[in-house]
Amino acid sequence: MTTALATDVDRELEEVIRIARLAADRVSAIQAAGFTVELKAPGDPVTRADRESSEIICAGLARSFPGDAIVSEEAVPSSPAEVARLVSSPRVWFVDPLDGTREFSEGIPEFAVMIGLAVGGRPALGAVTMPPLEVTIAGRVGAQAFICDHARGVRRPISVSEVSDPREATLYVSRSHRPPLVEALIEELGILRVVASGSVGVKISCLVLGQGDLYVHDGGGAKLWDTCGPEAVLTAAGGRFSDLDGAPIDYASADLVLRRGIVATNGPLHDEVLSACRKLARA
Repeated sequence: MTTALATDVDRELEEVIRIARLAADRVSAIQAAGFTVELKAPGDPVTRADRESSEIICAGLARSFPGDAIVSEEAVPSSPAEVARLVSSPRVWFVDPLDGTREFSEGIPEFAVMIGLAVGGRPALGAVTMPPLEVTIAGRVGAQAFICDHARGVRRPISVSEVSDPREATLYVSRSHRPPLVEALIEELGILRVVASGSVGVKISCLVLGQGDLYVHDGGGAKLWDTCGPEAVLTAAGGRFSDLDGAPIDYASADLVLRRGIVATNGPLHDEVLSACRKLARA
């Protein structure tokens, strides 16, 4: 039996896609007009595009889904108690208004606008809009993931690859962060094809589109808004997502940092990758 596209009936997801595209249009306009780069912290750039995209998304979500909690990278409460209150809400929107700010500021077309909904601490739906490509990948867990071509107005279902041999797999890695774990994993699994890319969302999108098969991150710097939307879409597309121990990501955690890293795969590779990670950790 053919699974219907989520967009046929999912008005909630439709609204999220609309909001993400509005924010992406603003990001593109700012890039075309020119901008300055600031530093929130050493090695952590931010621009007007990050802030204005966040404002558009947070305002849109608040209007469309009143009563839901919203956690945006550019609007995190300073009070740990307030963060804990937000993430303990039954429904929490995690927003990365510009994932890949470094690439955006350097003119590299690897950045995305990302929105994810967590329900009861688990990802439920997500949208990842990539302004340079003028596409959005989206999906709800339990339904079919799909890609929207903005220019042509075309949508089609998407799914992950069926690669099961690591030697035939394509591994996506961070353009700016190449930890020893990843280098050791490449050798341990005999991986021959490695692609560097900015933005967690862009890398996960490549897995969802079947262009890659796995992505591993050691936990340095990634936070819940980096993964909620992409994880929902990857799961809808048939992939798997966990930390380095194989445990699910807890989106109700008041600690927003993914301290145990990320393992994202097409599914068939997941257990072998986790096994290799455990072996390397013991060594």
